[in-house]
Amino acid sequence: MLRLLLLHMKNYALVTGASKGIGREISLKLAALGYPLLLVSRNEGELSRLSAFIEEEFKVKALFLAIDLAIDGSARNVAAWCTSNNYPVQILINNAGYGLWGDFEKIDVDGQLNMISLNISTLVALTYLLLPILKREQAAYVLNVASTAAYQAVPTLAVYAATKAFVLSFSRAIATELKHTNVSVSCLCPGPTDTGFTERAGMDAIKELAEKFNMSPAEVAETAIKGMFKKKAEVVPGFLNKLSARAVSFVPKKLVETIAANLYKTTGT
Repeated sequence: MLRLLLLHMKNYALVTGASKGIGREISLKLAALGYPLLLVSRNEGELSRLSAFIEEEFKVKALFLAIDLAIDGSARNVAAWCTSNNYPVQILINNAGYGLWGDFEKIDVDGQLNMISLNISTLVALTYLLLPILKREQAAYVLNVASTAAYQAVPTLAVYAATKAFVLSFSRAIATELKHTNVSVSCLCPGPTDTGFTERAGMDAIKELAEKFNMSPAEVAETAIKGMFKKKAEVVPGFLNKLSARAVSFVPKKLVETIAANLYKTTGT
């Protein structure tokens, strides 16, 4: 009886970038499934409100850590938070990330390096540091959040798209390395999503165009969680996004890049 209970026990899901957008919706959906949560992002006020809502609404623990994950050493601080408190992490959602839009030479290099640090370095470090904890579970899951931008070079989103291509490649590689373990690795590649991405990326000039193709964060989160639990290597929400992700394999790269450049072209910035 005790063995059966332990097999069905749900341990913590750690979600980065949990305070808004896709991260918030994934957190809510995992809470609805009975998973206690470790919520991580920069905004302490939003985390506190989300934690209180989850604990009241779903009757599960929702602990939080406010930290800037782009800062060197932040992943070690998150891992230390887990180990020092003996939090058994069963699910790791590496969702935190952002993009910057514009011609490469016109975007502040420090901002671009900060983006690389968050989108790549922290994701890799956190995955590495939490793997020993995840391996203690009967079944454990890693979901890394990339983008449909991972499937091709995107002029005016050059560094962002490159970071997401890294996330996709990295995720597929370690998924194969870990295939005979209890840890599965999936990569979520959403297309345009109503998360405020365009505002932070400085894409106001094409905001209306992006909104025509937006999916809701709740839709993306639903697909993400289903794909993760099915142990899919790649999870692409939405028919059009799936179609575009597959199509780039059959179209000359120069043509794809020209189309992307025209779609995301800057307006004198």
